[in-house]
Amino acid sequence: MRLAAEAITFAYVPGRDVLRDVTLAVGAGDVMFVLGANGSGKTTLLDCLAGVRIPRSGRVLLDGDSIDRIPTAERAKRVGLVPQIHEPVFDYTVGEVVLMGRTPHLGLFARPGRRDWEAVDRALDAVGLRALRGHVYTEISGGERQLALIARGLAQGAACLLMDEPAAHLDPRHQHAAFATVARLASDGFSFVITSHQPNNALLYADRAAFLIDGRIEQEGAPIEIVTEETLRSAYGIEFDVITGETGPRAILPRVT
Repeated sequence: MRLAAEAITFAYVPGRDVLRDVTLAVGAGDVMFVLGANGSGKTTLLDCLAGVRIPRSGRVLLDGDSIDRIPTAERAKRVGLVPQIHEPVFDYTVGEVVLMGRTPHLGLFARPGRRDWEAVDRALDAVGLRALRGHVYTEISGGERQLALIARGLAQGAACLLMDEPAAHLDPRHQHAAFATVARLASDGFSFVITSHQPNNALLYADRAAFLIDGRIEQEGAPIEIVTEETLRSAYGIEFDVITGETGPRAILPRVT
């Protein structure tokens, strides 16, 4: 599996580009973190990679095919978009939320069958939530919801998951649980593009990282190479201290002056 953006530019309003000539690619087993400030275009980039939005110029390719030419249901079986916030209107169970990922596999009036529920159970097992299958989704913790959304993407059959700020509302323990699950799935060949405000998580969990600054990719590569004081200053507009250890950068702290 390979998902690639090739020099894509996107604007909601003509003349005001949100993304500018963005080139980025992930393959099987890759964990890519996209770092950047609010308004830098991170969520828009995920929408373009998922085929939800079509770039004004450039293209997004999924295994060599232009993503906007792949039928929606077929695309959804290969690429899953995990939103930052998901608040269902009804009191669905965890199992039912994960079952929603099976929608691309069902006909217009078809009902989920045994194979769909088996896919749900496999996905819940993969993220360690099988015991919560019958629990109300809105009554479980934020970390458990995030794992449930990952499970929904797995039940969808997607080999690539695009995750928008998955750690935004999670405490450190649940952040680690979510990203440890990501790492385990990556070792099985799944790929991830994860937007984040937290460079420390990129150092801990990413194979590669990219800084999206004012709609452009300014740095891309191994986190230990590109997460520098200079790049952080450029991305966020404040000074940082990068704490290093024997293997390179280990932690990032805003500089208190």
